[in-house]
Amino acid sequence: MSIDRDALIAAARTASAAAYAPYSRFHVGAALGFADGTIVSGANVENASYGLSLCAEAVAAAKAMSSGIRGGLEAVAVIVGSHVEGGGITATAPVTPCGRCRQVLNELAQLGGTDPLIWCVGQSEVVELRLSELLPHAFGPANLV
Repeated sequence: MSIDRDALIAAARTASAAAYAPYSRFHVGAALGFADGTIVSGANVENASYGLSLCAEAVAAAKAMSSGIRGGLEAVAVIVGSHVEGGGITATAPVTPCGRCRQVLNELAQLGGTDPLIWCVGQSEVVELRLSELLPHAFGPANLV
């Protein structure tokens, strides 16, 4: 794999600082690493109408897709922190992508026939899983043929 885990985690951490999370104060950053070395990151964007909020992974995937990136997804880093008084962010335990984001990531992965690593980053540990472990028996583009 050509993806540098530390670089991907750093990109996710940087993205989390840009999260718009005034309601939950739950800042999430995600970074997608592609086979050609491209890294695309995103942060969660909340909305007063909670159901309209966007997860960091979905934002990053939409940025990638809208930039014409359609394959080669090798790894994803997701980091979560809570906003604290004074403007800082405190890391929390590792959190996996939600079900909706697993499906969004699966769409992008299936376009390139990959099963990316997912690095869920916490304050003192990184949990490593394959997307297929998080979303077994996934539905995707191949099911529509």
